[in-house]
Amino acid sequence: MLAPAKELEGILLIDKPSDHTSHDVVARVRRKLAMKRIGHAGTLDPMATGLLIMLVGKATSASQFLISLDKEYTGTIRLGVVTNSQDAEGEVVETRPVPPLTEAQVTAAIATFLGDQYQTPPMFSAIKIDGVPLYKSARKGEEIEREPRFIRVMSWELTRFAPPELDFRLRCSKGTYVRTLAHDLGYKLGCGGHLAALRRTATHTFRVEQALTIEQFEAMPRADIAARLIPVRDAVPAGFAP
Repeated sequence: MLAPAKELEGILLIDKPSDHTSHDVVARVRRKLAMKRIGHAGTLDPMATGLLIMLVGKATSASQFLISLDKEYTGTIRLGVVTNSQDAEGEVVETRPVPPLTEAQVTAAIATFLGDQYQTPPMFSAIKIDGVPLYKSARKGEEIEREPRFIRVMSWELTRFAPPELDFRLRCSKGTYVRTLAHDLGYKLGCGGHLAALRRTATHTFRVEQALTIEQFEAMPRADIAARLIPVRDAVPAGFAP
């Protein structure tokens, strides 16, 4: 009688498509590997693409450490249109004309967001207050008081200036809502705005170029997947034992 296959363990990098929630990706990885113990380290909104760190088997024990790592993103902000979710998936609640901004003015405004600060999470988020996710209250039109959270913006640079669109590259701490940064920048520029596109390009030293698409992953034999798994010891401090 053949011995049962050894359960896989390690970190798997997936490039999340825009039409999937992070939970959708978890479900597909579970189905492919026939394993229940699958998680991820850092949610991406459904419209966002890019690096999703999947935790396989005992690697799920490293979740809290990996979630705490700094993130890098690229994205697009659309000025002049404000949505209730602060991104392109929400309903438009306000439109304003975009003033004749210069690239220098936008760059100067972006610079005011650098460094340590407190950010109020958006209503359309999964944060729970009294056991109820904020997005459920938001869908009812309710506004709930939220506790500001400490974040850090290490770098935020403009990569394309084409009003009403602004492309950017951002490096920030865990827990940063990039759509809230986009929303707040829009108001600072006098016209409002929302996050039109977002891609996570890196988490600490893990980069999206190392990741598999979900289709590539599902087409791979189990042995090839096992060979691609990154050992937890290569991603966490010495002495950490999942």
